[in-house]
Amino acid sequence: MSTLELGTAPAGAEPGTPPATGTTVRGWVRPGPTARERRTDVLLGLGMALAAVIGTELARGAAPTHVDLGIGGVEAYVLSAAIALPLCFRRRYPITVLLAVAVLFVVNGERATFAFAGNLITQATMFMAVYAAVAWARDRRLMKASVALVFIAMFGWLTINFAHALRNNAIEGPNHALLSPYVSSVVLTLALNALYFFGAYFWGRTAWGIARQRHELEQQATELAAQQEANAKRAVIDERLRISRELHDVVAHHISSIGVQAGGARRVMDTDPDAAKSALSVIENSSRTAVNEMRQLLGMLRAADPDLDLEAPAVKQPQAGADRLPALIADVNGEGLSVGFHQIGPPVRLPETVSVSVYRIAQEALTNVRRHSTARSAHITLRYLGDSVELEVIDDGRPKHAPVGSRLGHVGIRERVGLLGGESEIGPRPVGGFRVRVRIPLDPQNRPLTGGTQDE
Repeated sequence: MSTLELGTAPAGAEPGTPPATGTTVRGWVRPGPTARERRTDVLLGLGMALAAVIGTELARGAAPTHVDLGIGGVEAYVLSAAIALPLCFRRRYPITVLLAVAVLFVVNGERATFAFAGNLITQATMFMAVYAAVAWARDRRLMKASVALVFIAMFGWLTINFAHALRNNAIEGPNHALLSPYVSSVVLTLALNALYFFGAYFWGRTAWGIARQRHELEQQATELAAQQEANAKRAVIDERLRISRELHDVVAHHISSIGVQAGGARRVMDTDPDAAKSALSVIENSSRTAVNEMRQLLGMLRAADPDLDLEAPAVKQPQAGADRLPALIADVNGEGLSVGFHQIGPPVRLPETVSVSVYRIAQEALTNVRRHSTARSAHITLRYLGDSVELEVIDDGRPKHAPVGSRLGHVGIRERVGLLGGESEIGPRPVGGFRVRVRIPLDPQNRPLTGGTQDE
């Protein structure tokens, strides 16, 4: 028995409203078919029409009795081809094609019963029309209304045919099964048509969902590529401006002074040795100062500040370090995020590299909380454990529903800790929120300072 077949009739049922996650995603509209896809649809429609005509002829030849070919002896062939031709536009006008195929489907069932019951192309055409409407319709509300209308119409048509068969006692047989021939036919036909129509609907919805996910992945990949390119360009500009300003402020002054003093010493070396010695002493002091400040400059350049404003004038600040965590927290508290601070254990004098790394890791973690989390509060814990120092930053939020960042900040934290021989733990907390925890080993010769624990 073919789909929608009870001698002459189709069936169906209203699918109901699918979950919102499968029908709407923030207003996304599926792009129309490409030129290649449109050409494929035209070839498909023409091929299906030709196959439908051949199928009708085969059904005529296989019929056990004489069949009526309709008006002019060609109506059955024309209707068989007509139901497939709308598929030429199935992706361009999916809803219109669905409604047109549904009407021609019923007409075929009423006017060319033998071809409708035995022609699989006719059955496949209706399936493809439902699938295309669900998979390609841009107006999802109109699609659902159209599909529901078609399903209700098919179900009503099947009901009418069942009622007609019951009145005429057209369904009977010699076998004595658990159910009567009429009931068995009704159950079997309903099951086949439910599988037929719902299968087309859910297959189409799956195709639409896959297209949506592919679009989102492509868009996200494009955004990430653009973001990475912009970050790379900004990093180069940041570094150039920073080096330019620092070289002017730190190095140029001392080099200029050394040049002037060297020239003066050369001129008076023979006539005034004492003045030459004085100039050389100034050169010695200036060179030492320049070397020390150059070291500070290199340290500052290695610890990039992600919040640098390119248009803002360079402002000299104290060297970053663990002792400046309270100042960092005060700055963040002024930006809408409540941050607490807890220090455990007697403080020790940290190596400069460790101290700067502790500060930068806390700074990066708080930056991520502000940018990528819904957290209202965070807490920093600094633990002096004798042979190591541990920093923990936790928050109470969850990731924002927005394109994810590059995660280079987490990579940087792990690299910092790895270079110092430490270990890191970065990820969500079991009780909610996010945790960044690092432990860095210390030289056992570090001496304790005064103090104990403090809260802020």
